Amino acid sequence: MSTGAVTRTLGRASELVPRSFGIAGSAVVGFLLALQSRVNGALGTRLGDPLAASVVSFGGGLLALLVVVAASPRARRGFVRLGRAVRSGTGIRAWQCVGGVCGAFLVFSQSIAASLLGVALFTVGAVSGQVASGLVVDRLGLGSGVTRSLTVLRVTGAVLALVAIVVAVSARLGESRASLLVVLPLLAGTGVAWQQAMNGLVKQTADSAVSAATLNFATGTVALVLAFGGEILLRGFPTEWPTVPWLYVGGLLGIFVVGGSAVLVHYTGVLLLSMGIVSGQLIGALLLDLVLPVAGSHVNPGTVAGICLALLAVGVASSDTGAKVPARARSARMTNRERHDS
Repeated sequence: MSTGAVTRTLGRASELVPRSFGIAGSAVVGFLLALQSRVNGALGTRLGDPLAASVVSFGGGLLALLVVVAASPRARRGFVRLGRAVRSGTGIRAWQCVGGVCGAFLVFSQSIAASLLGVALFTVGAVSGQVASGLVVDRLGLGSGVTRSLTVLRVTGAVLALVAIVVAVSARLGESRASLLVVLPLLAGTGVAWQQAMNGLVKQTADSAVSAATLNFATGTVALVLAFGGEILLRGFPTEWPTVPWLYVGGLLGIFVVGGSAVLVHYTGVLLLSMGIVSGQLIGALLLDLVLPVAGSHVNPGTVAGICLALLAVGVASSDTGAKVPARARSARMTNRERHDS
């Protein structure tokens, strides 16, 4: 074997370990997201107001993170570095720091459209937008700092992920009522992929996952509070709040979801991160329905088949070993080429 072949083999092996770590971590994030959805869903049901539950979740997570920031010099330095970068206009812009608004829009669209479209159709729409946007975001090199080409394996994996979601929720698609509202979950899913990329960029700039998560929760909370204020004017403030403590831990789970995603996106890219999270969500939903079932939940063969397809999709997409070019290196290469041409 030639020296070049040995070098390429070692390079691919060294890349496989962090990528495998990232995929496994994204599956754990997906499981936590499924658990958070169960908690927030239960709180929304008790309150009769999903938007109020979302405000509690985001606000609770923000308060917890502010305590961590107060006790963490690294997190405070992260905000200082981030502020300097935004003011200097190098590396990151102010509009790239508001990824949390996309998370708030997802929650807001759930409160409006999920009950009208049905959870199944809403899920298919959101994941479709997220996976398609993940391909584009990776191609542009946002968030992870490297560009990833639209290879056959990556596109095939993305398509398999969409098929997995459709199969997993197929038993409930008949309950859905399609309408123009399906545009909302598509836009929300597209925004989630962009949110993951921007949170990764914020984390990289601040050199602190806590800083990135806090900024995400802050912008999301502001957006949700504004929406909730409008709802209060129309419907009034919820009068009966449940006293069960575990109904209020959704924000704490969300901290690990957002912070974990901001760290892992550098190892996986947005597409693989999204697909790993979807796999973890499906597995988590299955385990929750088996161990802690709620009224109306049931496990069917379609759910199990969807999980298997989702895992296959991640395997197919992650097996792509195509060259990835660091965004800065690509810019430098284009500059040098322009100088040479002139």
